[in-house]
Amino acid sequence: MKFVSKLLGAALAVALLTPSYTFAQAKTDKAKDSKAAPAKAANAPTDAQIADAKAKGMVWVNTSSKVYHKDGQFYGKTKQGQFMAEADAQKAGYRAAKESAADKKKKSSGDSGDTKKKPKS
Repeated sequence: MKFVSKLLGAALAVALLTPSYTFAQAKTDKAKDSKAAPAKAANAPTDAQIADAKAKGMVWVNTSSKVYHKDGQFYGKTKQGQFMAEADAQKAGYRAAKESAADKKKKSSGDSGDTKKKPKS
């Protein structure tokens, strides 16, 4: 009887110490999957809503960074945000997003930059 109890104890120890896919791992895998999908779908506006808000002159407020976007790549695309009037965003303490280098380039490329007068012939 003593031999059997030692054998069962050793088997239990091996089973507990052997790495395997455990309940805890399964639980964390499910948690990762469930967190990813709702975060995006919960607050993501549709393309139609974005176009409608742009037409109304609304800004996209990123509620986590306290920055609002009038247009550009982040307009309606940040994880946490909402549309509101620019004046309301300013009253609520949000600041305008800084102009990106790409936006500055686009604006300056429209200028010819040629301020010299052409000589008369």
